[in-house]
Amino acid sequence: MARRRYLIAYDISDDRRLRRVCKVMEEFGERIQYSVFICDLSAMEHVQWTTRIRGEMNLFADSVIEIDLGEVGHCSPIGIHGRARMLPSSGASIV
Repeated sequence: MARRRYLIAYDISDDRRLRRVCKVMEEFGERIQYSVFICDLSAMEHVQWTTRIRGEMNLFADSVIEIDLGEVGHCSPIGIHGRARMLPSSGASIV
């Protein structure tokens, strides 16, 4: 099954929840800004991520924005202006 690339940003209103959400995000993706991550996820990983992130956030006070950029290897390139960032390659990652 093909992996899809997601751009995910979050705004968490409580410091304790923020740390927990950040830990989940670090497990599933690469940080590109303080609260912005790129995640290359299979369908199963996406379900796991969704379950975990919703379990850590307050659905009435916090927000997580998820943008599907398309299939890894076929999605549009990401442009960077200013200081360069290391982005995940379009290949598989071994953890």
